[in-house]
This record gives sequence, C-alpha cells and structure tokens, in this order.
Amino acid sequence: MHYQLRLSVAATLAAAAMLASCGKKEEAPAPPATGASVSAAPAAAGSGDVQVVKIASVAPMSGSQAHYGKDNANGVLMAVDDMNQKGMTLGGKKVRFEAVVEDDAADPKQGTAVAQKLCDSKVAGVVGHLNSGTTIPASKIYNDCGIPMVTGAATNPALTKPGYKTTFRIIANDDALGAALANDAKKNNLKRVAVIDDRTAYGQGIAEVFAKVAKANGIEIVSSQFTTDKATDFMAILTATKAEKPDGIFYGGMDAQAGPMLRQMEQLGLTTQKFFGGDGICTMELAKLSGGAKPLENVVCAVGGSSLSKMPGGEEWKKRYDAAYPGQYQVYSPYTYDAAMLIMDAMQRADSADPAVYLPKLAESNYKGVSATITFEPSGEMKDPAATLFHYVKGNKEAIE
Repeated sequence: MHYQLRLSVAATLAAAAMLASCGKKEEAPAPPATGASVSAAPAAAGSGDVQVVKIASVAPMSGSQAHYGKDNANGVLMAVDDMNQKGMTLGGKKVRFEAVVEDDAADPKQGTAVAQKLCDSKVAGVVGHLNSGTTIPASKIYNDCGIPMVTGAATNPALTKPGYKTTFRIIANDDALGAALANDAKKNNLKRVAVIDDRTAYGQGIAEVFAKVAKANGIEIVSSQFTTDKATDFMAILTATKAEKPDGIFYGGMDAQAGPMLRQMEQLGLTTQKFFGGDGICTMELAKLSGGAKPLENVVCAVGGSSLSKMPGGEEWKKRYDAAYPGQYQVYSPYTYDAAMLIMDAMQRADSADPAVYLPKLAESNYKGVSATITFEPSGEMKDPAATLFHYVKGNKEAIE
C-alpha cells in the first residue's frame, strides 16, 4: 500500500528523496522530516478549493527512542490518509488534512518548545506526546492556547490531575499498569522484589505504583535503585541488586535501557528472576535490544490497552500498517491512529476545525476505534480502559491470556 505524499514548503528538501522512493514496492515510506506537513490529497485538488487542516504528531523522532516516535507518527499518517481518501466537508468546504510531524527528542525542554511552536502555527489538534515527562509540561501550553491534545502513549496519572479541558488520554494510566504488574507478581508467589527506575516522570511514576501495590500484596521491596534514560551500563546497580537475593526485578523506564539491562543480568547470573516493566519496555524492539539474553524469557510487561487480536479492528488494521510500514510496528500506533481519527470525527460532528468549536464534541465522544470504543471521563481519562500483560516466547511478544 502506498501513500501519495504532498509536503509543505517546510519539507521541500525532504520531498525529492521521498518522491523518488514511491515506486519501490518493497520499501517502507521514509519518515517525514521534522516539521513536515504530509497529506494524501488528490492531485487535482486546487489549494483555493480546499481547506487545509493540520494535525500534529509529537514524539521522539531522534535518539534512542526514535523507533517509538516513528511508530506513533505512522499511526497519525495512516489516519490522515484514510480520512482524506474518505473525504470530509466542514462548513460547506472540502477539507484536506495534513499531518505535521514534530520531534521532541523525549526531552521536556524540547517538548515545550515544540508545543509553543504548534500553538504559534495554529495547528487544529495534537496527537502526543509519547513520554509523560514531555507530555505533562506540554499539556499546559496546549491548554493555554486552546488546542486539544490526545495522547495514546503517556501514562503518568499526573497528566490529567490539573483538569485541563484540552487534555485527553485513550489508554490506561500507570495506576492500572503498575497495579496489574504487582498483582501478577503476587499471583506468581514472589516474595522479594528489587525496584529500579530511570527518574523520568514515567519511569519513577510507574515504579512507585508498582512498589505501593506490591507492598500491599505482602511483597518485600528489597532495594530501590536509580539510573537515567540515557544510561547503558547497569553492572553496579545490578550487582548491588543481586546481593539482596530478589526473586523479581521491576524496571521503570524504556526499552533502550531494559535491553542492555537484560544482557547484563545474564552476565551476572540473574537468569531466573522475573523482570517486570510497563509499556515503555513492552516493544517488539526489546528482543533485539536484549540480544536474545536468557532473562528475556522472564519478562512480564504491561500495555494500557488490548492485544491486537482483541482490539475491535486490530488485526485488519495491523495488516494495512505492515503493508505501509513493514517492520516498524512497536506499541502505540493503533492508539495514535485512533487519537487522530477521534479528533477528525469531533470536527465532523461540530462541522468545524476550530478547536474552540469542536472541543466540546471531542469531550462527548463515543467513538468506535481500532483499539476500543472511546469515551471520556470529565477529567479527560478514557472510561474503562483495558490493560494487557505480555511476555516473550522465543523472542516474540505475546499476550498472556
């Protein structure tokens, strides 16, 4: 499946390379340049006849978490393409949607700068961000300028605590994920668990929830260690952890650290301990990053949604995704697809792309998406979100049924 791409002036330098690759059936479309506006508009449509509506995707498109960001952006691009193929009219005028892909590099400062840029350029809606540490400060900026933001990835419960009317989440938060993992530890009769986190809003937040519920379940937290989301050497932390003789280790962070951590656990003989983590480690990439280390077999990770096989439209959607972006699927693209479709659906019901006009319709959504039927609490949290545990069997991520 190919997408005919039209890029804005901001992406002119990227256009030649992208267009040159369109005829190569075996290649996935290249990710758009940061700041690029991408659409699948009919070639015959004149700019004077069409209202252009921009929806932004914000996630790390560079650095160790770029595979997440590309997956997120792909979901938004698919949604924009699908809606443009279907066609929409707002206020009596045809609409062409464009996806503006921005890189926040998983950095809170860059994330707020991107948020301000999107406010200044008056995009109609935002899908993002990926990391809680970037999403939480950015949400205030979007609220101040009145742009709706829907995240299908950031899970720290603090995101919706301020009560911003522009902030929405369409997956389970860390209260649900951390508790699900702690309950699984109890189910497996673990008695002593060590906790490690990367000190980010996401990693620290989910680790604290896990530890709290684990203690309530009668599990002893034998040590609490800290690292960073840039670290690659965990030998000192793991050596200290090994001395506490845990039967399980919880890691609050991302796969870029969890992969090397699993390799180093094997080197230290930590091959029988359960290894727990949230959606940040629960990727296809983890198997590659761990280098096939034996502790991968002991991983139990949680995602704030259903497995693809249990999503209402998951398996058929995944076939289309793989045809367009082979080998790029990670975790969140079904949710970013739904987030973009949710925004566009609210616009259609409001007959307007003006955020002030369609925002009330977004809050009232009852949208049957690929991942779930999406409705919201007054806080912007999704009503009754699912949470699914996964493990790795011969290197493949599979849901624990």
